Amino acid sequence: MDKRIKKSKKAIAEALISLIAENDFEDITINSIAERADVNRGTIYLHYKDKFDLLEQCIEREIQELLIYCLPKGSGSYPSKTTLLQIFKYLEEHSFIYHTLLTNKGVPTFRNKLLTVMKKGLREQLQLNGINQNMNKEILIQFWSSAIIGVIEWWITQLMPYPVEEITEHLWTLLERNQIIHK
Repeated sequence: MDKRIKKSKKAIAEALISLIAENDFEDITINSIAERADVNRGTIYLHYKDKFDLLEQCIEREIQELLIYCLPKGSGSYPSKTTLLQIFKYLEEHSFIYHTLLTNKGVPTFRNKLLTVMKKGLREQLQLNGINQNMNKEILIQFWSSAIIGVIEWWITQLMPYPVEEITEHLWTLLERNQIIHK
């Protein structure tokens, strides 16, 4: 991708996120995004259909970056406590974006996408054995994905009241106790 295109797209995405931090998404216009990004409206329309497409692509990019950075490499590998710690460190480092996308009432799509990714991950690795052997797998996946995303959302929206090491330790202990992860 051309450097100028990359630079423009980055400026547009950053402008959108900063505007979402200040306003409801519904109140943001292409004009305000263009002005904040210091680009012409036409530049935005060159890359995105509308502000909804821009938001969708920003959310997709953020989730992909989180997955690339944090998930274990190689197929069939299970997350570890180290991986969970890495995820929380990444979220802490990118807290402005995550806090903004999780707290703006016009952007429920972000939480839903995180939940979908979590469900997919649990579906791929959840084994029904031990205390979970008689459980309905789909109900267990729904419960634990909602719980994990809920903890992450709470931690971010409450401005990270516990250090990454402590939140990781507590969440990992809960996952171990309920045999959701492999030891």
